[in-house]
Amino acid sequence: MTALAAPAALTTLLASPEVTDVLVNGPGAVWVDGLGGLRRVAVHLGDAAAVRSLAVRLAAQGGRRLDDSSPMVDVHLPGGIRMHAVVPPVAPGGPLISLRVFRRQALTLADLTALGAVSAEGAGVLRSLVEGRINLMVSGATGAGKTTLLAALVSLAPAGERIVVIEEAQEIVTNHPHCVRLEARNANAEGTGLVSLTDLVRESLRMRPDRIVLGECRGPEVREVLTALNTGHDGSAATIHANSCGDVPARLVALGSLAGLDGRTVATQAAAALGAVVHVARAADGRRLVTELAAFELADGQLAARTALLFGPDGLAEGPGWSRLAERLGRS
Repeated sequence: MTALAAPAALTTLLASPEVTDVLVNGPGAVWVDGLGGLRRVAVHLGDAAAVRSLAVRLAAQGGRRLDDSSPMVDVHLPGGIRMHAVVPPVAPGGPLISLRVFRRQALTLADLTALGAVSAEGAGVLRSLVEGRINLMVSGATGAGKTTLLAALVSLAPAGERIVVIEEAQEIVTNHPHCVRLEARNANAEGTGLVSLTDLVRESLRMRPDRIVLGECRGPEVREVLTALNTGHDGSAATIHANSCGDVPARLVALGSLAGLDGRTVATQAAAALGAVVHVARAADGRRLVTELAAFELADGQLAARTALLFGPDGLAEGPGWSRLAERLGRS
């Protein structure tokens, strides 16, 4: 594997199993995020010129340019690292570098239970969702653990099923034996060669998938996703940015508008396509926790996500959406 073009102190931080993000806030200010939460570390990468040079080198290693005419870059680097960098004049206080580490070791649902992300009882419900071929959304904020949970759930699918995973860049790591991958591609410097998530969702339908997994639903590809999930690909899943299960319907409607769909069309399609949404959040101590399960339904022409279960330290608490979802799972 190609070595990362970064100082030894930085690569050491990135190699730590407890670190998920390294944030360089200009010269002399390096922070890390991970199991212990966000904290500053005693690492100095030099003056502003040195930090800018580092950002430029890393961008070049990922095949991208970073300079005054192109002062922002988002690129994937060797070792499963995603870098976002901004340099002056857009960042007047000095160069800013954000590095996110994507681990290459798959975590199972049992691993997440051992880490305290979900109770054994809660894990049993999540397993039932996969076994019951319920189409799922996994919601949460940035860094909440959406991708990790999605990967663990994908690994639970029967080995005899074919899963097509679609991502902007490879982040979902699973133990499933029949998992094939498609990755989007940015346009080149001449503006050609773009392969979007929308394109890949369409292509996946021609690949005889049993389940389709989208790393993140974040744009007009939502139209193709809803179409796919309404045409027999039960048990599929995707992640979505949202602050709670209840915010997911509005988020889907907003994404649908990017594809030219009106709110009622999105609501009708989503209510038919999606069964449940699982929400994950960060605790004060930095742990990623499964906090809520909600069921999708159509109410007065509007898409709604009704709380089915709340995941708490004292166990599971049933909500108004549980009876319908439990019936589908054979738990009534």
